[in-house]
Amino acid sequence: MKKDTSNTIKRAQRFPVILIGEGLLVGAVSGLVVMFYRIALTYAGEWLNEILAFIKGHPLRILVWFAVLILLALIVGRLVKWEPMISGSGIPQVEGEVLGKLKEDWKRVLPAKFIGGFLCLFGGLSLGREGPSIQLGAMGGQGVSRLLDRGKTEERYLMTCGASAGLAAAFHAPLAGMMFALEEIHKGFSVSLLVSVMTASVTADYICSHIMGIDPVFQFELDRFLPQELYWTLLLLGVLLGLMGALYNKVMTKAQDLYKKPEFLNETSRLVIAFLAAGVLGLLMPSVLGSGSNLIVSLTDGEMVLTLVLLTFVVKFLFSAVSFGSGAPGGIFFPLLILGALIGGAFAMVGVEFFGMDPGYINNFVLLSMAGFFTAIVRAPITGIILLFEMSGSVSQMLSLAIVSVVAYITATLVKSEPIYESLLNRLIAGQEKASGTGKAENAGRKTSGSAGGQKVLSEFVIMSGSVLEDRTVMEIHWPKNCLLVALERDGKEIIPRGKTRLMAGDRLTVMTDERDAGYIHDKLENLCYTSF
Repeated sequence: MKKDTSNTIKRAQRFPVILIGEGLLVGAVSGLVVMFYRIALTYAGEWLNEILAFIKGHPLRILVWFAVLILLALIVGRLVKWEPMISGSGIPQVEGEVLGKLKEDWKRVLPAKFIGGFLCLFGGLSLGREGPSIQLGAMGGQGVSRLLDRGKTEERYLMTCGASAGLAAAFHAPLAGMMFALEEIHKGFSVSLLVSVMTASVTADYICSHIMGIDPVFQFELDRFLPQELYWTLLLLGVLLGLMGALYNKVMTKAQDLYKKPEFLNETSRLVIAFLAAGVLGLLMPSVLGSGSNLIVSLTDGEMVLTLVLLTFVVKFLFSAVSFGSGAPGGIFFPLLILGALIGGAFAMVGVEFFGMDPGYINNFVLLSMAGFFTAIVRAPITGIILLFEMSGSVSQMLSLAIVSVVAYITATLVKSEPIYESLLNRLIAGQEKASGTGKAENAGRKTSGSAGGQKVLSEFVIMSGSVLEDRTVMEIHWPKNCLLVALERDGKEIIPRGKTRLMAGDRLTVMTDERDAGYIHDKLENLCYTSF
């Protein structure tokens, strides 16, 4: 298929229709992949529990299990060395490729991430299924694109569809999958993209729920409304979650630095430390192993006292840092929800024990804290609110969810905490530049050198009110090199951009560039469209 400039523009004009059918296909493929991944992780958790029960009190069996854990670490280490893009959550890698800053190969990433994620959960590492599910889904989208021989612009749309389908299938949350893909992965909205992402998300959720059931992920009683006279506590909780979210981001990135400091530690030896830590905790405190869904059951059923909640939080927090910092292929998404639930449970228990609050509201605070903690860490409040009401099956807490999330968002922003996935993406790009021996300045200079590179890519940007582009003509703007303004949409109508065309807030710009320059052009255009200087 031709992928020259004229063909790219002509095909983009048919995207609203084309992407619906392709979104359906990607949703089916990615939904099946993630469904099998969920099933595999379910068996991993069951087998781990059986093994821990089998070795309990038997020193020889314990030694054998620790030997198995070292073997698992060696296997995962070889997988990470073979395909470095499977390391960690996978969400920053997908985001980086959609923005044109990284490259992945679905034929390598998909099997390596599947096997690596399974082995890490089988070993008991404090990791989740959502990050790998999103990356697996995106790789499903990339695979469909390449098998159909689509261009890079279309491929990025299909990867966004796949990421949406991955989260929808992982958590039975189609709306959250759609919002996360648009809010965090693609960082932009368009009618053609919105419809295709929705199609992929719903398709994946239907396939997965048809086989695995439609019950929400969290099944605890939540039939009481939080009275408005207690809404002042939501402000305190939001501030606490914002501060704890900032601490979480700092600790997770610091853990990566600590692992990289000793020169004798490589991909495999870091993983050995994490797997051995899981082995020790499996003997001392098995409740903190894995994603931690069992902790939600214990917490909401009233089986945990305040001191146990606080101890569990500290151990789970540190173990999550040890697991994620090692570079193991697994997500932080679900474990951070568990940590948020523990904060909410402890907060409510303090209210009950010292201020006479009705204990019937503890579960409300558990749910609210998960949304607030997620928002403080990821900085995607809409996704957090939608995700939690889909995962709990309750829409009665929407107002309180919004209040906690907004306060947590503001608090984390005020303390200058960078969103976790953006921070991880920047570190990943910096690491690649360091490994290749090119600095940012040198790289930027290379990208503006004027040489062609790869296929043509279309990117869309919306002019925000107050930005440097507002109320200026096209000829007055200092556009980045190697990019071409090919279309301008205003109030649903397409305008041919000319030198004297005056730009307005709300205008949607379509820019073409070479594939190689896409990441650089994206950052430059974002600054022009979204900043006032």
